[in-house]
Amino acid sequence: MAKVRLSGQLICSTAADSALVRQYLGEHTRLTRAEPGCLSFEVTETDDPLIWKVEELFVDQAAFDAHQAQTKASEWAEKTAAIRRSYQITTE
Repeated sequence: MAKVRLSGQLICSTAADSALVRQYLGEHTRLTRAEPGCLSFEVTETDDPLIWKVEELFVDQAAFDAHQAQTKASEWAEKTAAIRRSYQITTE
């Protein structure tokens, strides 16, 4: 089975968007790390206060797909929907 890696950025338009990320990220991170098949999940601020680095690793495609489904139905997705995402998904 191939591991699935997502790498990329959250790209905020305003300081208010960054504040939303800060407000809802902790719970989203906690829930994601508790998901079966999550090997790592990191969202970190960069030197640019509007850009956040995203790194995720899941044991396989099924675990990644389950994460995506959970995320789409989450408060995180609702509150940060307007924030642009730029992701690359690869297998290892």
